[in-house]
Amino acid sequence: MSQAAGGPLKAVGVDFLRKENACLHHTHAYENSNLIVRRGQEFKLKVTFNRELNDNDKVILQLSVGEQPMQSSGTFLCLNTRCRQNDQPWHADICETNGKECLIAVTSPADAIIGKYLVQVDTGPNLYSPDMFFYLLFNPWCEADSVFMPGDDERTEYVLCDTGYIYIGSTKNIRGRPWNFGQFEEDILDCCMYLLDKSQLKPNARKDPVIISRTMSALVNAQDDRGVILASWSGNYKGGTSPLDWTGSVPILQKYYRTKKSVLFGQCWVLSGVLTTVMRSLGIPARSVTNFTSAHDTEENLKVDIFLNENGENLKHLTRDSVWNFHVWNEVWMKRPDLPKGFDGWQAIDATPQERSQGIYQCGPTPISAIKKGEVYLPYDSKFVFAEVNADKIFWLVKKEEGKEKCIKFREETKVIGKNISTKAVGKNIREDITDQYKYPEGSLEERKAVKSACYYLQSCNLSTLADQSSKESPKADLKLGIEGDKALCPGQPIDLNIVIKNESLGAWTVDFATSCQLESYTGKGEASLATVKQTIQTEGKPAIKIPLKIPADAYLKRLIEVEDELLVKISIIAEVHETNEKFIEEVILNFQHPPLRVEMADMAKVNEDFTCAFIFKNTLSIPLEKCKLHVEGLGLFAMETFDQGMELNHDSSPVSDHIAVAQSLN
Repeated sequence: MSQAAGGPLKAVGVDFLRKENACLHHTHAYENSNLIVRRGQEFKLKVTFNRELNDNDKVILQLSVGEQPMQSSGTFLCLNTRCRQNDQPWHADICETNGKECLIAVTSPADAIIGKYLVQVDTGPNLYSPDMFFYLLFNPWCEADSVFMPGDDERTEYVLCDTGYIYIGSTKNIRGRPWNFGQFEEDILDCCMYLLDKSQLKPNARKDPVIISRTMSALVNAQDDRGVILASWSGNYKGGTSPLDWTGSVPILQKYYRTKKSVLFGQCWVLSGVLTTVMRSLGIPARSVTNFTSAHDTEENLKVDIFLNENGENLKHLTRDSVWNFHVWNEVWMKRPDLPKGFDGWQAIDATPQERSQGIYQCGPTPISAIKKGEVYLPYDSKFVFAEVNADKIFWLVKKEEGKEKCIKFREETKVIGKNISTKAVGKNIREDITDQYKYPEGSLEERKAVKSACYYLQSCNLSTLADQSSKESPKADLKLGIEGDKALCPGQPIDLNIVIKNESLGAWTVDFATSCQLESYTGKGEASLATVKQTIQTEGKPAIKIPLKIPADAYLKRLIEVEDELLVKISIIAEVHETNEKFIEEVILNFQHPPLRVEMADMAKVNEDFTCAFIFKNTLSIPLEKCKLHVEGLGLFAMETFDQGMELNHDSSPVSDHIAVAQSLN
């Protein structure tokens, strides 16, 4: 048919072939009606015209991204489908024709701009604009993409897996907290695109996972840019949701996207969970990582100062430094062409607003390999992350003399920070310890060399303190401090244990002993002083001395109920030896173990039929629980629901259950 007979060529429809393309691009799980593809990989469009194509017909695909697309910035592209421009970064070719339809293969470069692309078909006098658009994401399956990750299992875990665990607790009592990342759920990708637009990154920056991951570490917290979630450790979360109540990222990101207002409230594991979701949704491999006994060094001197009074109680007003029982951040996988060779792979980023970086609360990406080697001159924020896992802990004893506070350096601990660094294992619901990726074994020559290297770049760090610890003289009075009794506490039960002092030396010593027991948040914030014990003891003829510590439940229970935070009991034990002037200190963490929440449901469910789940909880306290709430989320089935029936759970009553019927399950 000639052009004269058929008239001017017009495009009348574009089929984005969503199902076919999504399968090849690993994007079929997204709950989104638009086409989602990954850069550096071909995808196909089917264009329908008003007539059959002639050899001399002009067919140009126009692609645009961003608010003001321009050819000069690479945000407006004209792809001639008849010229075979395969040597160009972006190119499109007609690969098949069938009557009035033609199949066009489009290939993007592996460093293309991430975003939402509008499509227009230019046939000369006519320009057709379909109502649809397509998303272009990072591509961990493409070797040329800077986020390429070898290994199918790893890509499945760190890009495609939408559930997992975030680890909390303490060094000796690690617990996995289930978390629904839900990166494919409705509105999540659109929320990520909104955040990209909100960042106002220049087009070239929207190609770079280094810049985008750093930007998202800032935008996930709301502290200075009205980002996704407001971080708070106040213990009172009226007007919002307690950080402990969240079960996943989806309701947080959906609410933020729909209201454009920061969601209330989050803490480190919530921020990390949301950041993992954002990264995976954009196609950047990501995981949540927990550091136990994590240092917050405010002065960049690799030291965290802890001030105690003569009873062993923490004096927070004397320092901004702190040691968190655990802290959760993120790792993202990418090449680092902006750095010397050897720093590709996992990079630490952190959305928790602890310290400002370049004027705002953002952190990373910093190479994990640089942290291990102590090369803290590298961007971004490597000094801060290095201190989190390597700082020395300095104890100061504060005594009052003539009405003034006098600080006496009590003890320096070099091996207590940065323990059991944990993440979920690939393909398994178990914890993987990755401490060796961050640091060499404590006290090893490699570890001391890394710390010395870090101190070289930290001008405020004193190199004279880095002598090999093994060269120091052994203590004359070799005392070991600890406790004897349950290491985990049941809420509502008394604390009943013994403080144990073991004399592992030959001498007989006079020891001034003090211990304090405090209720604290996981960040080290004191909530209540529970008990103090002070006495002078003689070790002669006593290889082990036991001092009872008994605290009734009433001493902590009210505060435990009032504060909506992850609380623990910290016991600080201090011993000063008269004869040698040696000083010993030990801290013991006791975590609360709450009664389990049990889920009962049928082994099988049928498509498009309701099924019922029962959630069973028994109150083990000696007092009734009032105003109980149950938070439930079924990823891919129903959004997070809160059952607030004002129910009261009495002690020793039958287990109380709530039920939910899930409509149109598994459809």
